Amino acid sequence: MFSTFLLSENTAKADITISPLVIETAAKQGQAQGNITVTNGDTKSFRSRVYTEPFTYDLETGFKLLDSSPFDLTPYLQFSPRELEVPGTDNRRIRFIARFPPSLPDGEYRTMLFTENLEATFQEEQNSSKGAIFRTAIVPRIGVAVYVRKGNISHNLTAVNARFDSKSQQLQLLVKNSGKASVITQGEWTIKKENKQIYNGRGIDTTVIAEGERYLTVDYSNAAKKIQLEPGEYQLSGNLGWGVNQTNKIPFSVKFIVP
Repeated sequence: MFSTFLLSENTAKADITISPLVIETAAKQGQAQGNITVTNGDTKSFRSRVYTEPFTYDLETGFKLLDSSPFDLTPYLQFSPRELEVPGTDNRRIRFIARFPPSLPDGEYRTMLFTENLEATFQEEQNSSKGAIFRTAIVPRIGVAVYVRKGNISHNLTAVNARFDSKSQQLQLLVKNSGKASVITQGEWTIKKENKQIYNGRGIDTTVIAEGERYLTVDYSNAAKKIQLEPGEYQLSGNLGWGVNQTNKIPFSVKFIVP
């Protein structure tokens, strides 16, 4: 199950909502279909264009749009309307259908389906030193991540190693997904030094893309008592969970050095 996700240019219009924000489905007999509901909470009509762009999740930086991808769903995706108008306090649906040719290799095909406001909003800022007022045009867009799986595929998570940055005091776990399906995972962490528990907690939901790797941040700054990791060897262990309420889990245990 994939978690909800919002992408915007600067700040998205707060009274426009889209549901669901992530769609994950499997193709049956070469096709899959679904609906996206766009709701306008304002009294003013909302107009947007609808389009797609391929994406991935980068090892270091996370979400990333791409110019092209062999896993781009767009060539197999039909959706309507291409331009959407939602009257005030009303909603409209975007319908889509994906059709795969039999010759297409099994795998996960994905795209971001964007609704982008056709009318820019303007933000004014005053330069305190010169007194000038700058007017910036903002074009909000909201993206829905659409994943369609072809064939009997799944993810396969492995914790590779952990790294510690002394300057930022940041600890990260490198996770590899050797499967052909992406997954949202949440880490459960325990940090020990010489069998003494230093920290125990949970991470945030993080997407690890199919056949990719991702660093998961082990954030121990929210501990009740401030933690400072002293030089030495530590053990990071716990579980990588996924699915409804993270009921599916695989254990891991790696060592790391604080210089």
